[in-house]
Amino acid sequence: MKEIAVITIGDTDAEATLTLLDQKVHVRLFACGGDVEKAKALIAEVDGKVDCIALDGLPAQLQLGATTRPHKLGAQLVGEAKLTPLVDGSGIRGGIERWAVILADRAQPGIFAEKRVLLAPGLNHSGLAQALVRHTEKVRYADPIIYFGLPYLPLVGSKQTLEQTAAPTLERLDDAPFRRLRPEAGTPHHERSDDPFLWADVIAGDIGAIRRYAPQQLKRKTIIAECATQEDVDDLRQRGVSILVTLMPSLDGTNDLGQWPAAVVEAVLVALRRDESMPLSEDTYLDLMADIHWTPGIRYLQPDEAGINKFSFVIHPLNVSFIHKHPIFRWTKYLPDDLVEWTAAYMPPMYVSRITGGKSPTTGQRIEGYLYTLGATPRQMMKHDASFSYGQINQVARMAERKGARILGLGAFTSVVGDAGITIAHESDIAITSGNSLTVAMTLEAAKKAVQLMGATDLSKGKAMIVGATGSIASVCSRLIAQAIGNVVLVSIEPEKLLELKRTIQRETPGAEVTIATKAGDLISDCDLVITATSAFGQRVIDITKCKLGAVICDGARPPDINPKEAALRPDVLVIESGEVLIPGDIDFGYDIGLPPKTSYACLAETALLAMDGRFEDYTLGRNITMERVKEIYKLSLKHDFQLAGLRSFEQYITDEDLAQKRALADQYRADPELFARARAEAQRKLQDIPVMAKGVKASGSFDKRWITVGAIGAGAVAGLLALGRVGKSKGK
Repeated sequence: MKEIAVITIGDTDAEATLTLLDQKVHVRLFACGGDVEKAKALIAEVDGKVDCIALDGLPAQLQLGATTRPHKLGAQLVGEAKLTPLVDGSGIRGGIERWAVILADRAQPGIFAEKRVLLAPGLNHSGLAQALVRHTEKVRYADPIIYFGLPYLPLVGSKQTLEQTAAPTLERLDDAPFRRLRPEAGTPHHERSDDPFLWADVIAGDIGAIRRYAPQQLKRKTIIAECATQEDVDDLRQRGVSILVTLMPSLDGTNDLGQWPAAVVEAVLVALRRDESMPLSEDTYLDLMADIHWTPGIRYLQPDEAGINKFSFVIHPLNVSFIHKHPIFRWTKYLPDDLVEWTAAYMPPMYVSRITGGKSPTTGQRIEGYLYTLGATPRQMMKHDASFSYGQINQVARMAERKGARILGLGAFTSVVGDAGITIAHESDIAITSGNSLTVAMTLEAAKKAVQLMGATDLSKGKAMIVGATGSIASVCSRLIAQAIGNVVLVSIEPEKLLELKRTIQRETPGAEVTIATKAGDLISDCDLVITATSAFGQRVIDITKCKLGAVICDGARPPDINPKEAALRPDVLVIESGEVLIPGDIDFGYDIGLPPKTSYACLAETALLAMDGRFEDYTLGRNITMERVKEIYKLSLKHDFQLAGLRSFEQYITDEDLAQKRALADQYRADPELFARARAEAQRKLQDIPVMAKGVKASGSFDKRWITVGAIGAGAVAGLLALGRVGKSKGK
């Protein structure tokens, strides 16, 4: 068995048997209390009697950033061993730190992404600093505060000023006592500022310095340390730390926690060299390190935070009225709307709330989400170049990554602006989805259920119309409905795309009967189901008075294409909103999203569902939503018990009594065609008194009367989410 001696700045001797590369190594610790003369004597005592000597906490050289300087006391020990190799951890510390950060990120993707990092200290942790700056630009150094008790200034000790202050810092430390260089846990003689520690999401460095100088409350912080003992773990847990990452390999064979410092790990590697003549060089260490198969110790210290998959979702106000409703911005109603709307578009993204309580009954996987909002309305997004919205959504992506989210859902117009998420996915490290696959699935599920509740027994013999059929959501709806019903009418103002869509359906579903038109017109009269999915403003999308008896209209647009006054003209016709979703668990959105408790819009539910299944990947992107993705996400929803919520019409649940009345009236009209003709004529007369509108916007020369058939704005997925005025009701942070 190999033998190593560790000269440590501690006060207690000890010994242990460690395991690395399937070999046992006996380790004896000799305490020198930081006394250089005692350290020399101990080195002389074990020289030639062990396979390696490690100096723990007795560095020969100081390094801060790219600046190095000999330490006058540590340098005295370098030549003291005449027969046995002597190391201090510097040979492998930087390499293992860089490697460990890579491995930790692979094990827990995004654990360091976009976080605020405080190096406490950065001294002799250059490898750790280099690795972390690859994941975030927000890195600061606490060295001036820890070593000199300087007051906290946001820029002093930051990454930007490190090189300017590194040389003076090392000059003042080059003859400092060993115990000053590596502080131990305890009560400091002089209090340090809490501000840099509170600023940080991640505190990285020496566990002793962190425990000594960080405040007692470290809730939701991540601590990165070279090594840690169980005593350290218990202390950090009591302070509220969420995650502890130890960088060094575990050497006891049973514990995932790295409990031994770099000096000991280096000494063990030296002792286990295949050839004792191999030089103590980086190449030798790299060869040995390549054989170590380990993942850095990652411990969740708070039971309620372990194993939670995190997601995020972005929304925006639908129009300027929602900005006026916000408690902070109510005063804006006294300003010109155009000015308010224009100014709000330049506001930075805002955090809205934390979504908690989601849990799969199948796998037990828990989820947590974060809701953000932009300030721009759809009209402002359309007025700006797509890159304007991309920049703001990318800001949200970085904010979400800092919270630990690994997928971002695009709500409302953020899912259709530009190339519908493709550029955002390319520019962001976080996974992106528009949520439109589950939107399609739940829209069709709601439509199917509604038609059945209205008395249809064989859907395959019916007929369906899709208005706005060439949009991204409506086109895949059309293809799937054609497979189920076989007789479809496709309506769009884009005739070329209609032709292409018809050919696609006929190729995929031979025998399907497909009619195409640029207006619904009288074609609506024999359709059992009508799905509207347009972005039309200031138009009458369909004439509801021409609908078939007992028909179902699934209004997938938000705001809706059909208004309540129009729907009231045909009380035998059932108008429903697109499918909303019940997320499993005790879900709490921390915010009024405009739906009943525990009920979500489908695009938000898709993001939550992907997080619950651990599918942190770009999912629904672009305008070509595939049927395969729609079918796959629907199967995932069944797996995790995401259920279709109760059907609603104009924000009210549809009751059995409502359905019975509509069915009875439809039956009455069928039995008396003359009565139905008179009722229809009266409805058509009343329709003339209702202003032509869509999305609540009346026909006006100030609005473009073209339909933006990119699919409904979220296709019924985000009405309440767009209510920026409810941000003031946010509860969780």
